Amino acid sequence: MTDRDGLAAQAAAMGMELHGGIAPDNLMTLEAYDRWRREHKPAMMAHRRLRSLDLGDHLTLQFESELTMRYQVQEMLRVERIFTAEGIADEVAAYAPLVPTGTNWKATLLLGFSSPEERRAALSRLVGVEHRLFVEVAGQDKVFAVADEDLDRSTASKTSAVHYLRFELPQGFRDAVLGGASVTLGCDLEACAETLNVPAATLESLRLDLVS
Repeated sequence: MTDRDGLAAQAAAMGMELHGGIAPDNLMTLEAYDRWRREHKPAMMAHRRLRSLDLGDHLTLQFESELTMRYQVQEMLRVERIFTAEGIADEVAAYAPLVPTGTNWKATLLLGFSSPEERRAALSRLVGVEHRLFVEVAGQDKVFAVADEDLDRSTASKTSAVHYLRFELPQGFRDAVLGGASVTLGCDLEACAETLNVPAATLESLRLDLVS
């Protein structure tokens, strides 16, 4: 079984079919999704939690997958009661680029704080944080995130509380991960420098995003 086969099997266990990409013609109808959601939402929430990592006290990375992005699109269609072709296409265009393509990991970076005052001060202090996130395996160079490819979410004086990241992994890095190497997630911005060894269960899920 290949890693992509493993991801498809995981999706099938949740009653969701993967298509190697999200498109309007491979989404569930609102009625079909409502039935799916009643049965499978707990499993989807577990999948999301497995792929969510806290880096220090204020940074959370939600590593996305076709499963998480399908869920996100379907939830938006459900909540907003979107059923027109144009509306569905808009939601797909917003979220489909966050699906990993086999050579990368993609993640939503969330900056969280306990009060509006702390949040305002921190977002000024953490300018550039989205460019200082990295993943690393032994024997390979650090891979830094490419951030916010759709639009700039920061200014010279303040960063955003939400960013979208892509870690483009060279062949040697992917081979090491697929071969069982451990992975370190980190940030080297002085104001919030942190590192974290990616837990084994999370890393096993992230391996399913990669092809050799």
